[in-house]
Amino acid sequence: MLTIREFKVCLLGDTGVGKSSIARRFTEDNFEPNVHPTIGASFMTKTVPYGNELHKFLIWDTAGQERFHSLAPLYYRGSSAAVLVYDITKLDSFHTLKKWVKELKEHGPENIVMAIAGNKCDLSDIRQVPLKESEEYAESIGAIMVETSAKDAVNIKELFQGISRKIPPLKAEENGRDEVIRLGSPNASIGQKRRCC
Repeated sequence: MLTIREFKVCLLGDTGVGKSSIARRFTEDNFEPNVHPTIGASFMTKTVPYGNELHKFLIWDTAGQERFHSLAPLYYRGSSAAVLVYDITKLDSFHTLKKWVKELKEHGPENIVMAIAGNKCDLSDIRQVPLKESEEYAESIGAIMVETSAKDAVNIKELFQGISRKIPPLKAEENGRDEVIRLGSPNASIGQKRRCC
């Protein structure tokens, strides 16, 4: 029997960058073009095979509006990973992402896995954030970096596979247990870089 490991993952970033669309594309494999802004947070789950394990992602999609910012610690506290989302066509959203990274480093779980998603790469002809700049920034903080398109289903699975790769494997004495293991904060390391479109 496969071991199921649960990982709490929070999505952080400006309003309108596509956090909900990324979560929906990953969990339900669909895209809704007219998504209403998230109020507070929404919760979704998806279990995927990874090697000899099943990884169950408990995904907290947080609101991007400034008035909900104070609620964010409720969702990133105890998280195994944070997906920091920006819109490649909006430079301001990339600057906001850097503020989230600073907050996570100061107040988030120790060794939280950070993944950066440059969303809306289907609009690369009007991009404001160069891929090289975001890749260099991700490397400087030890984060996974992918450009995604929730609309076109580009690099969404790869984003979560990257998180799975950064989760430490079970120790030998833990293998063979038929139980759910709730994992707190895994060790972080330099992640995979993938190109979009």
